[in-house]
Amino acid sequence: MHDDGRYDDRRVTGPGGQPSATGPVSRETTYQGWPASGEPDDASTRPPDCDPVVRRETPSTGAVRPVSSVPANVPLARDPHDPNGGPLNAPAPRPAPARGNAAVPARYEPQPPVVAVPQQPTPEAAPDAAAGVAAPADTPPAAGYDDAATASTYVSRETPTREEDDPPLAMEAMRAVQILNPSGEVTMPRPERTRVMCVANQKGGVGKTTTTVNLAVALALHGNRVLVVDLDPQGNASTGLNVPHHTGVPDVYDCLIDSVPLEEVAQAVEGIPNLWCVPATIDLAGAEIELVSVVARESRLARAIAAYPGHFDYVFIDCPPSLGLLTVNALVAAQEVLIPIQCEYYALEGLNQLIQNINLVRQHLNPKLEVSTILLTMYDRRTRLADAVEQDVRNHFGDKVLQAVIPRNVRVSEAPSYGQSVMTYDPGSRGATSYFEAAQEIAERGVMEPVSRNA
Repeated sequence: MHDDGRYDDRRVTGPGGQPSATGPVSRETTYQGWPASGEPDDASTRPPDCDPVVRRETPSTGAVRPVSSVPANVPLARDPHDPNGGPLNAPAPRPAPARGNAAVPARYEPQPPVVAVPQQPTPEAAPDAAAGVAAPADTPPAAGYDDAATASTYVSRETPTREEDDPPLAMEAMRAVQILNPSGEVTMPRPERTRVMCVANQKGGVGKTTTTVNLAVALALHGNRVLVVDLDPQGNASTGLNVPHHTGVPDVYDCLIDSVPLEEVAQAVEGIPNLWCVPATIDLAGAEIELVSVVARESRLARAIAAYPGHFDYVFIDCPPSLGLLTVNALVAAQEVLIPIQCEYYALEGLNQLIQNINLVRQHLNPKLEVSTILLTMYDRRTRLADAVEQDVRNHFGDKVLQAVIPRNVRVSEAPSYGQSVMTYDPGSRGATSYFEAAQEIAERGVMEPVSRNA
């Protein structure tokens, strides 16, 4: 058999493979009166009651096959195997055409397969199903469910279970709402007396200012009255709280040198209720030199805080990265010392000298002073050094180290450029969550240990 557009069928050829008198059968199906294959199709030669050839599509394989038809001029051979003597190449009987003209075959238009999909009940029908109302008769039962299950409510396999975790965005939104506390309720316990905490470390860049600002904002957002005293001439705590601290603004320098009352220089922080800040300007850089000749120079800040007429739950003092007179004033005014420690070796190296100075102040100036809190900052879980520093600090200080650890987070560094803390800049970030946990732990410790508080 060769492919030249025609079939060499022995059933329609003569003996010995010779072509019959009527000619071979073409694969292209034609109707009676139509031109033969290969001749031009002229509309004038078509019978008036014929339509163009319609190819039907086999549903199973999608292959296109022509409608079975045999030209009228080809004689029908008899099938020797048919007892009735039916024709060999007779076309299969077709159903009656749907159109009015009986000579025209019906067009075949494939229809999409019908797939039975179980119907899920609508939200309005769910209460009826729960109440025992019978489902409609046309609702197919769910596969794999018994009669008792289908009588109540159909549950899709795609429905998430309660054991599955919430999406990350949903969890971040939940953390943000928890940290911002839009209701304004007191969710962190308030101490019975004012807790004055000095945030000190002679090494710079360990997170003293960042820790002061974020802890103060977290406590203020959850119902505590907080005062932040910026004792660093750089004024970074004032910048983080968006408090003006340019030249000419009343600041802590006026309180230390000119004995100006603290309530006259304290400013309310915009957008954060129950939070006030005493700013620091560049004038504070010369305060250490001017305090040398002042009487009782070590207790100037302690007197200013004690004379404040209002009541605060927490007073945070942000110290400069040094052990000069400004840091000594902060240690004398405070009852608790919060030491942020960067998870690196240099931070551990200068910690011994800081502890020695705190002991000297306790012996000679402030016997109530104690190191109450150690906070690990800039923790990088990818390094073994950070884990080694954490283990050394916890072995040395024990329960004084907070369980909350502040990781390295870019949101914490971006927040001051917008004049905000990370608690309000990105409350769903890891940095905000860590500082919130640290503030909550500090508040709970203050309630359980009412030792280091002043009247």
